[in-house]
Amino acid sequence: MGEHVTTTGPDGWFAFEVTDPTTIRVSKPGWTEVELGYDEAVEFYEATISPFVVRGIRVSPEAAGDDAKFAQLLQLARDTAVNTLVFDTKQEGGVVVHDIGVEDSHQIGAVTPHYDPEARIEQAHAEGLYTITRIVAFDDGYRAGAFEAERLIGGWLNPTSEGARSYILALAAEACEIGFDEIQFDYIRYPSGTTATRTGQLDLPQADRVAAIATFLGEARAVLNPMGCAVSGDVFGIVMSMEDDQGLGQRPEELSAQLDVLSPMVYPSHYSDGWLGFDDPNDHPYDVTADAITDAMPRMAEGSTLRPWLQAFWWTNEQIRSSIQAAEDHDVGWILWNILSNFDAAALPTDAEVGS
Repeated sequence: MGEHVTTTGPDGWFAFEVTDPTTIRVSKPGWTEVELGYDEAVEFYEATISPFVVRGIRVSPEAAGDDAKFAQLLQLARDTAVNTLVFDTKQEGGVVVHDIGVEDSHQIGAVTPHYDPEARIEQAHAEGLYTITRIVAFDDGYRAGAFEAERLIGGWLNPTSEGARSYILALAAEACEIGFDEIQFDYIRYPSGTTATRTGQLDLPQADRVAAIATFLGEARAVLNPMGCAVSGDVFGIVMSMEDDQGLGQRPEELSAQLDVLSPMVYPSHYSDGWLGFDDPNDHPYDVTADAITDAMPRMAEGSTLRPWLQAFWWTNEQIRSSIQAAEDHDVGWILWNILSNFDAAALPTDAEVGS
C-alpha cells in the first residue's frame, strides 16, 4: 500500500481515507514526530506533538572544514546535552561558505567553500544530531555591490527588494535540499547605529519596517516548510524587552508569527551598563538571560517557539552554565555562540542534568 500524505488545516484538523491497517505519523518541521496505531474502530484521533528542544552549539565554517576540530565537536555532543549543530551557509558580508548551485552566488564571487555540507550533515545525523544552517539575510556586500537596485546603503540589501529576497530564498531552498533540518535567518533587519540615520528607514512608519521583515519571513516559510525544513530567525535580544522595533523592523509579535522559532541573541556583554540596575550586566548571566526570556515569552505568537542564542565568550565556564540554567529553568532551548567554536565540556550540562 502506498503512503498517504495530508496536511492539517489552520485549526490542526486533518482527514484521509485508508483501506488497510497502517501507522499514522504526525510531524511538523522542528517538532517531535508522533506515531499512532491505526484502529478501524476509532473515528477520531488526537495527536499531541511538541517542539524539539534544541541544545546547540555553533560550528564555524573553519571548524566544519577541519576534520579534527569537527570530531572534537561530535565528541563534545556525545559527552554533554548538546543535540544540535548550527552551521553557516552565508555569513556576514555575504560570503557563501560551501559550494552551492545558485548561479548568482558564483557570478558575484561570493562563494568561498570551507566544508562539504552533505558530508557533515551525514556525520551529524549518524550521531542523532539536529542540524541547522545560518543564512545572513540583508547584510551582503557581494550582492549589494553587484545589484545596485537591490542595495539600501553600502553593503546592506533593501529588505523590500524582490531580487534580494529571491536570492536569499534560493540559497535557503538549496540548503534545505542539501539536508539541513532547519534554516535560520540572521540579520533580518534594517541596519543599526549611525547607518540607520542615513538610509531613510527611520522616516518610515514602524509598521512598514516590521512588515518588510515579516513578509520576507512569511515567504521563506511558505517555501521551506513544505520542503521539510523548519524556519527560524535571529533578532537582537534588546527588542524582546522594548515595545517598539528600535528602528530595525524587529518586533517579536509580528516576526514570531511568521517563524517556527524565534532566537533572540541574549548576550549580557552587549547590554548597556545599568540594565536591570546592574553596573555591568555581563557580570550577571543568569539574571539578564532570565529577564530577556521572561519578557519574550508572552509576546510570542501561538505555534512559534522561543530559543535564545546564549553567550559563550568572555565568560568563565560557570558563567556560561549559569546562563544555560536560566534557559533550562524557563523550559526553552538554547544555542551557544562562540565565533571560533571553542567550547569546554565543563561549561555544558549533561543529559542527566537536563533530564534528557
